[in-house]
Order: sequence, then structure tokens, then C-alpha cells
Amino acid sequence: MQFEWMKIPYALLTLFIVVNFGMLLGAFIQKIGARVGRRHGIPVWQNHIDLIKNYGLRSSITHGTMFYLGPVFRLSGGVGLLLFVPTIHGSEMFSNLSFAGDLILALYFVFFGALGMALGAGESGHPHAAIGVTRGLSQMSMAELPFALATFSIALQYQTLSITDIVAAQQGGMLNWTLFTNPLAVAAAMLSFLGSMMRPPFDVVLAPQEIPIGPPTEYHSSYLALMQTNRALFPIAKIVIYMNLFFGGAASWPVFFFKVFLIYLWSAFVGVVFPRFRVEQSIRWFLVWAVPLGVLSILLV
Repeated sequence: MQFEWMKIPYALLTLFIVVNFGMLLGAFIQKIGARVGRRHGIPVWQNHIDLIKNYGLRSSITHGTMFYLGPVFRLSGGVGLLLFVPTIHGSEMFSNLSFAGDLILALYFVFFGALGMALGAGESGHPHAAIGVTRGLSQMSMAELPFALATFSIALQYQTLSITDIVAAQQGGMLNWTLFTNPLAVAAAMLSFLGSMMRPPFDVVLAPQEIPIGPPTEYHSSYLALMQTNRALFPIAKIVIYMNLFFGGAASWPVFFFKVFLIYLWSAFVGVVFPRFRVEQSIRWFLVWAVPLGVLSILLV
């Protein structure tokens, strides 16, 4: 028990590093998209300025308890996902709070934040809230299905639910990565990754070109700051899962930053190339392309 308490300061340090890296990386990805459209984009420090400003604001508007717990649940999902997954392989300091069955727990945390936001949006009183909840849960469920199939395939392949053991099994060279030992599972997971990042063509929840509503306009002040924090944290936490399961993990912080950037760039590249799907197109796409790959990976294993 004392050993677990000793990990807490390093877990908090990991959170600090990942949140700041996520804000910088998010701004950099936005600049890439802007450059494709021949624009300059935001400064790389803009996300930090917005976050500090919103945390300094207070609100006197009341929409109900669940409405304000939505951002808290959303952030809890991102924090829990990161803290129960080892960040740096082979490091006692940055193994966080991971344990033997952490793969199943990670799958729960991936969906926890989305459910919390759905409950919060349901109490907002906005007539279009049901549209966002329906879109979000429909696409989230369909996008996570191939990822779940891929993780089950990986668990069968390595005969363990420990992410630490899965990373350890991939050491010894790139050819030991799951990318080469189970490419179908990786293909299904990377297609699922596009939907979970909710970038074009899968940004059907906010639909910025269609309806100017959603959590960024419904929430304000420090509640919006909680969502901004999670927007920086959750994508990196999700990428850490992918890095550990499919790309050999990271043995140092420079390798961590490099691999996270490359995986993040995959969704950015697709986002600037393809236009946005409609909801039914998005769901059909996962059913036709991603889910069969996940099923096939399990059958082959």
C-alpha cells in the first residue's frame, strides 16, 4: 500500500506533462489544418491562454446538478484512462496506477466520459440536446466496437489482460510489435481511432457547419475549462492505449512524444482530406470496414 501511495506524485506529474503536451499538440494540429486551407491558424500558446481565462471565470446560471456534473464526468474519464495505464514502459515512477486487469478497466473509462456528457446534455433544457446525445452515443458505440474487438484479439494473442505485460511482449525490435504480429487487429483499431477522435469526417456530434450549438456553447466559465482540459488530455490518454497495445509502448519521454505525435497525425491527415459524414454514413462506414476486420482478427487468433 505504501508503494502505491509513492506513485501518486509521479501520476500527478504525468497528468501535468500530458495536459500541457496535449494543448500544444492540439494547437499544432489545428495549425496543420489551417495551413492546408492556406490560413495561419492559432498561436501554439492560444489553448493555454483560453484555459487560464476560463478557469478564472465564475457562473451564476443554474441548469441543474447533472448539467454541471457532465464536464466533471468527462474529465474523470480522461484522468482515469491515463492514470490506470502505464505511460513509460519499464519505469516505476511513470507506470502510474496500472495493475493486472487494467485493459478491461481502460475500456470502461473510454466510454465513461461520453456517458457523463450525455447525461449533462440531457438536463440542459435545449430542444436540440437530444440530437447531440443521439449522434454522440450512436457514433461512439459504433466506433468503439471495432476497438473492443481488436483489444479482445490482442488479449487472446498475448494471453493476458495486463497492458504492462502486453507492452513487455512487444520488446526486442519493431517486428515484435502488434502492428506486425496482428495487423488485422491494428487496422480495425486504427479505423476505430478516427471515430473516437471525432475529427472530420467523423465530427457528426458538434456538426460545426450544420448547427451552432453543443457543449462548447452550452457550457461556460470553469465548466468549459474542464471540457477544454479533457479535450487536451483524453486524446493523448487514448493514444497511449494505442501506443502500448499496438506500437510497442515507449521506454522514454522522447519516444513517447514522437509516437503520440505520429498516431495523432493519422487522424489529422484524414481530417483535412475528407469532408464530414452524415450520421448514417458514419455508422455504415464502421459496420462495413472496421467491424469485419475486428471479427476476422479474433477468428485468426
